Formats: sequence, C-alpha cells, structure tokens
Amino acid sequence: MSGLRDWTGGRFHYAWIAIAVTFLVMLITAAIRSAPGVMMVPLEHEFGWSRSAISTALAINLALFGLMGPFAAAAMLRFGLRRTVLAALAMLAASVALSSLMRSNWQLQLLWGLMVGCATGATAMTLGASVVSRWFVRHRGLAMGILTASSATGQLVFLPLMAFLTEQHGWRSTVWLLAIAAACIMPLVVLLLPERPSSVGLRALGEPEDAPLQPALHHNPVRIAFDALGRASKSRDFWLLFASFFVCGASTNGYIGTHFIAMCGDYGLTPVRGASMLAAMGMFDLLGTTLSGWLSDRFPPQTLLFCYYGLRGLALIYLPYAFGLEYFFGLPLFALFYGLDWVATVPPTVKLTTNSFGSQQAPVVFGWIVAGHQLGAAFAALGAGMLRNSLGSYTLATMISGGLCLLTAVWVLLINRRLRGWRMA
Repeated sequence: MSGLRDWTGGRFHYAWIAIAVTFLVMLITAAIRSAPGVMMVPLEHEFGWSRSAISTALAINLALFGLMGPFAAAAMLRFGLRRTVLAALAMLAASVALSSLMRSNWQLQLLWGLMVGCATGATAMTLGASVVSRWFVRHRGLAMGILTASSATGQLVFLPLMAFLTEQHGWRSTVWLLAIAAACIMPLVVLLLPERPSSVGLRALGEPEDAPLQPALHHNPVRIAFDALGRASKSRDFWLLFASFFVCGASTNGYIGTHFIAMCGDYGLTPVRGASMLAAMGMFDLLGTTLSGWLSDRFPPQTLLFCYYGLRGLALIYLPYAFGLEYFFGLPLFALFYGLDWVATVPPTVKLTTNSFGSQQAPVVFGWIVAGHQLGAAFAALGAGMLRNSLGSYTLATMISGGLCLLTAVWVLLINRRLRGWRMA
C-alpha cells in the first residue's frame, strides 16, 4: 500500500478514502440488518411461523450484534482491522446465502439470529468508531456522522428494491442480492483500507507531527474487552450512556426498523409502501446524522442528545395518529421528524466516549455502549412482537417507546459535563 501515500498530496487526506470504504461496508451491513423487516410477513405466510417466533430470531440477531461489538473492537486492536472485517463479511455472505435453503425455524435462529448477529457486530457502529479514532483527530464528529448515516443510506438504497424483489420474486431473491453485495465489498477492503495511517506513512488527520504513536496491544481480545468494561463500569457516565443507548436501540432498530413494515400492513398499506416510507426516513436521516456530526464538533453533546431523544419521543407518540391523517400531516410528517433523528444520537455519544476514555480504547468502550443499544433493540423487537400478538395492534408498544425516549432526554443531561481523561493501563 505504499503507493497510497501519493494520493494524499495537497489538502486531501487519505482518511477520507478510509471513510468512504468503511461507509460502503456499513451500508451493506445496514441493508442486511433491515432485510428482516421486509421478510417477516412472507416468512409468516410461507412457513406458518408466528410473528413472535420470527421476532425471537431477530431479537437474538440484535442482541448478538451489540454484544459482539466490544470483542470485535478488541479483535481489531489485536489481529488487525482488515482481517476482522474480512472475516465478518465472509460470514455475512455465507450465512445470508445459506438462509435461502432454510425450511425450519431453528435454521432461521441459527443463520439470521446467531451468525448474522455475530458478523454484523464487526461491520457496523463499532467499526465506524474504530476507523474514526485511528484516522481523525480533527473533524471526528463529522466523520462519525457520515459513517452513521450509512445505515440510513443502506435503507434508502436497498429497502424499496428488497420490497419489490420480495413482492415480485419471493424473499429468496432478496437474500441472494444481499449475499452477493457482501461478497463484492471484500476486494475494496483489501485494496483500499489500510490498518492505520502509519501503515501508509501518514498521521491521522489533524494530529501533530510530534505526537507519539499509539502502542499496539498484544493481549487476548477477550481480556482487552473485559479490561475496558471493568474500568469503564466504575464511571457513572458510562452507565448513563449505556442506558441512553439501550433506549436508542429500542426505539429505532428494535421497534421501527423491525416492525414498521408489518405495522403498515395492519393499516392496509402494502410492503412496498411501508419500505418506501422507511427509505424516506433513511433519506432524512442521511441529512440529520451528517448534520449531527457537524454539530457535535461545535456544541455540547449532552444538549444535542436532549434534543434528539425528546424529538424522537414526540414523533413516536404521534405515530398511531399519523396513520389516520391525510397528505403531509400523516406519515410523511412522521417520516420527516423521525427520520432526521433516526441515529443522530451516535456522533455525540461517540464524542462523549472518546473524550472520557481516550482515542485508542474508546472503540472498545463504545462497543460495550453499543451492546446496550442492541440489547434495547432485542428487547423492543421481541416485546413489540409479543404485544402485537396479544393485543392485535402496535399502539401500546409505540407509546411505551415514545415515553422511554422522553425519559432519556432528561437523564442524558445528568452526564458529567466536565469530562475527565482516562486511559487503560
């Protein structure tokens, strides 16, 4: 990769190429993670599986996605970022392709629950935090905002296509599309994503020339992950961030991301219409999350989190009424406000984590915070499915989700505004 150094002359820095490749990896991951929302009803019809049984597999997926985060970040420190990402992409491509052959519910649990859940833990938010911490000192908020927006773009690009393919050609055409996409991104990782700036003779963007290089860690990844958790767990701020991200996951990936298309079906809307509405949310989130990254470089992150969670809570409480309204004041208005706020919480949360725990270990600590995000998502995916089965509607689940967001808007203000430095020994 020595030739890559020649690309960085003038004002352009190779960090932005690293961001572009990581964006594509996270985009494919987001598409794979959003696919169950399109597949839920077809699986229910073809195999007779209940909504709660399918939701169980998705809950396993979401929980493992989060729990694998800190270990994936530790593996990137120990074995290398590229090796870890390539192994995860290979597992994603294989497990998604094999799911086209499944006939029993246990196969759904194994492939989409266990294998996809574990693999996506290494190719989503934890990967973004790892790349940003290695390549950026300046513009960290903006870089993380761009990467976080990849989840929105994944929906924007793939959801309508997946819904169309599923409706016209069956759900298996969708899984083959996703498996091929995961395989195709692997050569770009090999060719264009160096381990770190020093691998191509560079400093991180904005890093002083005389700054000491971060030492490599040679411990077992499990030890690295649990050492980070042991130290971080002594901080009240860690638990506040963990709890806030639990609610973030419950109110986004777990609830809306998993159940929104099925919810639209309850109101007589087609899967393509529901997927198109999710894609519109993704388009607004692409703008909102990128803007959130820019704002995170300029304003207190606690204040931003207060605004984001408060607005999301109000949008969710409005959702049941939106289905009964016409034109802009119905679902389009919900899609606008909810979409702008979908994952805008990530850049300020990453900034708080980095400032508190240091740039080298922040990805591992953030991985544990992401675990809270995905445990919340698993809780909401399973809980909403069970409430829908027992009550016949999603209204109560929507109100609970909105109320939790409003409570979270209050407790994020308790996060210590005077951030103290921390390093792992």
